Amino acid sequence: MAVLLERPAAPRTAAPARVRDPFIDVLRVLGMAAVVFQHWTIPVLSFDGDRLTTGNALSTPGVWVVTWLSQVMPLVFFAGGAANAISFGLAAQGGPQWLVVRLRRLAWPLLPLAAVWIPLPHLLLMFGVPAQPLEVGAKLTGQLLWFLAVYLIAVTATPYMMRLHARHGLRVPAALAAGAALTDVVRFSTGFDALGYLNIVFVWLAVHQLGFLYADGRLDRGTPARWLMAAGGFGAAALLVGYGPYPGSMIGLPGAEMSNMAPPTLAMLAVSVGQIGLAALLRPWILRLPISRPLAWAGPRMMTAYLWHMPALFVVTGVVVVGMRLDTPAPGGAFWLAGWPIWLTLLGLTMWPLLKGFARFEEPPTLPYGKATWTSALAATALVGGGLLALMVAGFAPGLTPVVAILAILGGLLVTGPRAQL
Repeated sequence: MAVLLERPAAPRTAAPARVRDPFIDVLRVLGMAAVVFQHWTIPVLSFDGDRLTTGNALSTPGVWVVTWLSQVMPLVFFAGGAANAISFGLAAQGGPQWLVVRLRRLAWPLLPLAAVWIPLPHLLLMFGVPAQPLEVGAKLTGQLLWFLAVYLIAVTATPYMMRLHARHGLRVPAALAAGAALTDVVRFSTGFDALGYLNIVFVWLAVHQLGFLYADGRLDRGTPARWLMAAGGFGAAALLVGYGPYPGSMIGLPGAEMSNMAPPTLAMLAVSVGQIGLAALLRPWILRLPISRPLAWAGPRMMTAYLWHMPALFVVTGVVVVGMRLDTPAPGGAFWLAGWPIWLTLLGLTMWPLLKGFARFEEPPTLPYGKATWTSALAATALVGGGLLALMVAGFAPGLTPVVAILAILGGLLVTGPRAQL
């Protein structure tokens, strides 16, 4: 997950090589921290003895505006694009080898998650844990993998998108944004909502591509451009929400007719541009923060925190809400605010041993890997992507699907595995 500082450009890309860029590291670490904090603080939970009901504190009227900053996935994809552009520009070997290295880093931490979650629901059912709350937890743990599935698309496309970036620069994200706009126009004019899933590619690849522009210095060319991005992005989002069919919230809310996230919309892309412009404006202040030690600690644990923070939430929910029958207070009240320190302390104490136990899986084992080809790299990517998609849909609920999904992911890792060295 290292990001690099400036060196002469690699000849086959337009992105300069760098030696570690703390700004990108901050965006990635704070982005993941914000995801964890938001997931831990917004659930409104109650249990009636049979069913666990889940609500969202951000569904409180008027609070949706907070999501224009708290929905930080745009910054995570932007930072990932910058990191991918830099590492690809530095790669000593070609695109296939670069791809399988990134693929292993994405897939390897999933193995301990599956090793725990595939048998766990069966064991807990045997011990009398209510089935419905258990199913909620098992499914949501898998649904959280949507980010890895979409990010895998961006990583796989990076070698090709880097060539487009070298030739066309800003016109590439502009064309992707036009694709997102056209998709929404056709979707809403025809009522064919499934068409909106094309924007998984158009929206998130556009944001990822903006990271390429940062990597080669094009977002550092003057404060007015950054102000234009911030004001233009948030302003366009306000117009789209005010006069278009888009909801105000940038996260999915219970009972909402549509979401700006699933699938992503043009409004989400506009907010993404606004966030990136705002982050670029704040970059000088961010770089002055004394955060080198926290970054060094958090960087190697980011994937672990992302994969295991929801299981930590389910443990605390199982004990407090299901076991002790203590529902979370109504959002915004004095009890809700006063309960935050206790709730977060319980979650932190639960998360700590998970970080200690599973962070070691962030780094794939060093083995005598053979040289990858595009055939092996794309086959491995297809297997891992298919496994992630299955887990997104079915989660880790009892059944055959999670077993087949993790076998596909294992198959992808085996395709990239060690080979005899001649």
